[in-house]
Order: sequence, then structure tokens, then C-alpha cells
Amino acid sequence: MQDCFITVNEGQIKTARESFANCRFSYASISNEHNRNHAYMVNSQDMSADNLTILKGDEVPIDGLLGKRVLLVGYGNQGAAHAKNMRESGIDVSICTRQTEQPIADGFQVFPIEESGGFDLIIIALPDDVQESFITEKLIPQLTQGITVGFIHGFTVHYNLCEFPEGVGVVMVAPKGPGKTLRDTYKAGKGIPSLMAVHQENAEHTARPIALGWAAGLGSNRAGVIETTFKDETETDLFGEQTIIVGGMLALMKASYETLVEAGYPKHLAYIECCHEVKQVADLVYEQGIAHMLEAISDTAELGAYTAIDELDDDTLRTKLRNILTYIQEGTFASDMINQKIKHMRDDFRASEIEQIGEEIRSFMPKDTDG
Repeated sequence: MQDCFITVNEGQIKTARESFANCRFSYASISNEHNRNHAYMVNSQDMSADNLTILKGDEVPIDGLLGKRVLLVGYGNQGAAHAKNMRESGIDVSICTRQTEQPIADGFQVFPIEESGGFDLIIIALPDDVQESFITEKLIPQLTQGITVGFIHGFTVHYNLCEFPEGVGVVMVAPKGPGKTLRDTYKAGKGIPSLMAVHQENAEHTARPIALGWAAGLGSNRAGVIETTFKDETETDLFGEQTIIVGGMLALMKASYETLVEAGYPKHLAYIECCHEVKQVADLVYEQGIAHMLEAISDTAELGAYTAIDELDDDTLRTKLRNILTYIQEGTFASDMINQKIKHMRDDFRASEIEQIGEEIRSFMPKDTDG
């Protein structure tokens, strides 16, 4: 396969485009007639049609959850979207949460976890760092043979933070987008893809049909349901967050901003160029992919992208990426998360210069400005 990290000059930009289009990334559509314009980038070596099962439409029947009762624990952005989508799909959904005002206002019945015995599926929509204590101390004593516990992220199960009794199903349906996107696309008659996994069957062997029904109730049957494992979902999700979506992006923004400031450029201008404009390019990638983004920007920006890739992507970077993956795979990150290492790091970042400059920029820069 052709290597996509190449050195170019202005006379080679056309060749560079063609080379990049043929490199390791390919585009896999996991949409249906309702969602044909959404393409999702995958690595063609690791997630080919030969080893990735994508279910759509009638392959994701809702029947496994119709006539059954669902208790959703937690009513944040993701939990509320799950509950509303499933209810509008004809599924019987109730809520378990300490903050009862909003779900009651939204028309849901609210039950304490001590009254969960009559439910067929209990979905955990709580933050990762509080799941272990809740499940161990409050949920497991209520579980009986045949019930299924569902997760929207594989963290707790993959890192063995809880042990579920035999005969209790353990499944995951993880939508690949925030709660607002999940809800908005459903209301528009579309859907977003979900990852689905069955970690443990229940005594009645209904865990998989229940998971499929859950995914269908969210609207993911309109876009695609990708069969995976708790391990793969957890480790790839954490790796993506740490290396590019959050961590890598923040590292590059901060280092680029500081490089310009150290070279004598105005702080506010450095912030605009290195931080504020990121959304515009990210939106282009999200909407139609990397190749389209490169076509949409100026030739100057495109040529600069190719030369920067060649400069930045070296053995040192790849070693650091592998180190982050090992940090995740070996469970060290999970330990840091459980031990609340996040608290002092959050405070340090909020007090940083780049965040203070950002607040000033956002106070006078309009949002979603083209440029």
C-alpha cells in the first residue's frame, strides 16, 4: 500500500492529492436510504468487510425489546436521548435517577433501583468513575436470572471493575456521537451508527435480541450497527480521545500557540490561528471526509498540510502513540481514572494562559464564522 506521508512542493500538489487519496485510509459508508450522505473513515487493513460486521435495517429488529420493560439509570445528555428515542420507537422506558424533576417533566416514570426487579433491561448511563460503586453496592443485589444489564461504553466491564452473576446478560450499545446528535438525527428520521457487543448471555438467551432491539430503538438501524467487543470499543474509544479527538488536538493547539507566542507574535492572533479555527476544518472532515476537506481549503493550506504531515509524523510520534495505547491496554489509565487523577489536571489547565486568551477571543469573535 502506498505511503501517504510524502514531501511535496507547489509543482507537486496534484500528485500529492492523488497519493493521499490512495494511502492507508479508505471510506466506508455505513448509511442507508435515510442517511446516504454520511461516510465514516476506517482503516481498510483493520476494519475491512471481511472482519467487520455491519447490520442495517431489518438485520437490527426491534422485536427483542418490544413488550419488555427498560430501566435507564442516569438522565444526562446521553441517557435522556436514549430514553426519548426508545420511547418514541414504542419501547417501555422508565428512569432511575436521584434528580427526578426533569425525567418526570419529560413524561417518564421514575423508580428507585431497589424496585428494578420487574425490568428486563437495565441500562447504565452513569459516568465511568461512579459506575463501580453503584453497580457493586446497589445494582447487583437486585439482579435475578434472565435480566440483562446494558452499557453505553465498555469501560467498567472491560476493566473488570464489576463481576456479574451467571445468568445475567451483559451487553453494550454505544452510539458514535453525543446525546444531542443521537436525538437530533432520530427526530430528523435518520440515525447514527452504534457499536454493539454481547459480553455475557442471560439465562433465557435473550441478551442479543434485547441489544439489537435497543439499537433499533435508538435509530441506529437506519445508519448501521457495528458488532464488536467490549475490549475493542473501550480501547479504541479511549485511544481516539487521547491521541486526536481531545488529547492530541489540545497538545498540538497548545504547542503551536506557545511556539508563535515565543516567536514574538501577538497572543490573540496566535490563539485565533491555532485554536479558534479548528472547528471549521473539523466540520469539513465530519461532513464529507478528509479528501473533501483538502479540496475545500486553499491550495496554500493544502500544500502546507502535506509538508507538515511529512515533518510531524516520524518514528518519535509513532512511539508516543504506541505508548499511549499501551497505557490504555495495560489498565494504567483506568487506574488513574478511578483514583481521580483528573482533578488537579483540570484545575491546572483552567488556569493556563491559553485558556484565558481563549475566553477573551470568544467574547468578541462570532461563532461559526467562515474564513
